[in-house]
Amino acid sequence: MIKLGIERIDDYLHLFKGKRVGLITNPTGIDQHFKSTIDILREKVNLVALFSPEHGVRGNVDAGVQLESYIDDKTGIIVHSLYGDKRRPSDEVMDSIDLICIDIQDIGSRFYTFIYTMAYCMIACKDKNKQFVVFDRPNPINGKDVEGNILDLNYRSFIGYYPIVQRPGMTIAELALLFNKEYGIGCNLSVIPMENYNRDQYFEETGCLWIMPSPNIPTPEIALYFNSTCVFEGTNVAEGRGTTLPFKLIGAPYINADELANKMNDLRLKGIYFRPVHFNPVAFKYKGEMCNGVELYILDRNEFSPVKTGWALLDTIRNLYPNDFTVNPPYTVGRPTMLELNTGCSYIKEKKYTLAEQFDIIEKDTKEFIKIREKYLLY
Repeated sequence: MIKLGIERIDDYLHLFKGKRVGLITNPTGIDQHFKSTIDILREKVNLVALFSPEHGVRGNVDAGVQLESYIDDKTGIIVHSLYGDKRRPSDEVMDSIDLICIDIQDIGSRFYTFIYTMAYCMIACKDKNKQFVVFDRPNPINGKDVEGNILDLNYRSFIGYYPIVQRPGMTIAELALLFNKEYGIGCNLSVIPMENYNRDQYFEETGCLWIMPSPNIPTPEIALYFNSTCVFEGTNVAEGRGTTLPFKLIGAPYINADELANKMNDLRLKGIYFRPVHFNPVAFKYKGEMCNGVELYILDRNEFSPVKTGWALLDTIRNLYPNDFTVNPPYTVGRPTMLELNTGCSYIKEKKYTLAEQFDIIEKDTKEFIKIREKYLLY
């Protein structure tokens, strides 16, 4: 039985003794008896502030919605938003605490914002000489498999801040160690590791409780598809938001579902099958319009390469429908497009390389990153 970082708090109370504590968390911050980290810390340490990542402390805010600071109804503790104009605590807030800790379920992807909320707070702790503590949790798509291209820092953003690959194969505490030393944050960092964690395990093999980390990641399985299809956020192809299968369905009104499914299955990508589908999103992109596309079916997780699959799907759609497929413009003039931010490069947007050449880049960068990450693995 895995013992989560938060379940080992009694062995690490010395880190919190005499400290005014701030906590970054959301509904995933629980022990294996459904008790929230907020309540656990309120009983054991001087918890004076909460910090809200994207989606809010209670998980009641949609993706991309910016928050202001507010009082948590259940505890009366002030909640400082870290998703909006201010993505790190202000100097005034930092002066009111001595230590920031984090307990959040990450999903194992470079373009998931929680790990950068953590990084920004680590930077704030370095600047104000405060302590930072990470309660570790499993990587739901295993902590063994690694894949992707290394982020070009010209495309640095809140969905990719450090030169890591899309699927780094690390837990959130291991990422904190990587960010802190490899990429030079240099804060006073402590990690509370898990016990009995096997990094080969997918989430359902751990026996832990799955709580949705955000509205469109309802299951651990979707976290794996996310590394394939989140890339479509920056295009006019719907990534399944507004359906019961976000990131598992891909489509647009202009796509021929059978044609796309056949083309993708002809690629013989390992561990994955594409079924033609038609869906009508109730929200987000193409709300109320019939979309045609494919549903992804992972047949063998050990052979499935999510990043290669996503890039292949993108390449195939733009080749089949050159007059219809578009890359969405940037949110701010002069900034990179969302496609560039998600892929961490310009060459996918520019269609600079063949699919085979894209795969070569993924394989080269994956090998390079594996060497970097080895120094920071805890398990």
